Amino acid sequence: MNTKNKVFYTERLNLIIEYINNNLDGNISIKTLAEISNFSPYHFHRITRALLGEPIGAYISRTRVETAAKMIRYSNLDLESIAYSVGYETPSSLSKKFKSHFGISPSAYRKNKSYTLKIKKMTDVNLNIKKPKIIDIEDKQCLYYRMYGAYQTLDYPGAWEKLWGQVKAQSLFTKGIEMLGLPHDDPQVTEEDKIRYDACLVIHKDAKATGDIGVKTLKGGKFAIFLYQGSYKYFQDVYNYMFNDWLLESDFELRDEPIRERYISNPDRVAEDKLKTEFYIPIK
Repeated sequence: MNTKNKVFYTERLNLIIEYINNNLDGNISIKTLAEISNFSPYHFHRITRALLGEPIGAYISRTRVETAAKMIRYSNLDLESIAYSVGYETPSSLSKKFKSHFGISPSAYRKNKSYTLKIKKMTDVNLNIKKPKIIDIEDKQCLYYRMYGAYQTLDYPGAWEKLWGQVKAQSLFTKGIEMLGLPHDDPQVTEEDKIRYDACLVIHKDAKATGDIGVKTLKGGKFAIFLYQGSYKYFQDVYNYMFNDWLLESDFELRDEPIRERYISNPDRVAEDKLKTEFYIPIK
């Protein structure tokens, strides 16, 4: 284990956890947590999710309801006071979350403290992912189309159709065109309607921006490149592996640049479990 990396990330995670624990009765701003951690805005969500094993918002919610369970079991405070002390505006809000999380209401649990609270666990996924290659990449020119909104709601097929339409219109087709995705923002920090995603085609001829299709340079530098084969629905598990299992054991630190996803396979022609994707993690 790389001691430097382990200490670096653990110290900052501890700051976040302490702040959460000391402010359960108030509004916990994800933006404040990002500032406290001093993690790169590009990587805050993925780093904290990898280290905690769950999204930071889910961690806050779970900490609140589990703290409430301890107070119900070991104190004589009324349920209304407990609800307010862990950040719920009404006792009914706590009751709804408590029953959803544990399968029993707070009042029923108080009457039957011998009840064993059962917590849903995430299933493990066996990832088909290769050890990374460490490569220095040159600057690349690309056509790009920027979209705003929650990542799971974006019109990806429409974006690629627009981009390939410009390749045809401007006679830009050559060998070696790459399809890249740049997820810029952390959905736990940035408001949903302001989340940015760039669909990019790396090109090898001079191109002109037109309408909502832009032209820009993707900065080069050192990257750890992971090859993953499998469904896009497991991307979060891939990120957890890269940021937790690999990064903390490496000698590298993250650069303040967006991650890149390179889509090698065509999902219209390749089976879901055979899709190949490369993940480019900016390192130094």
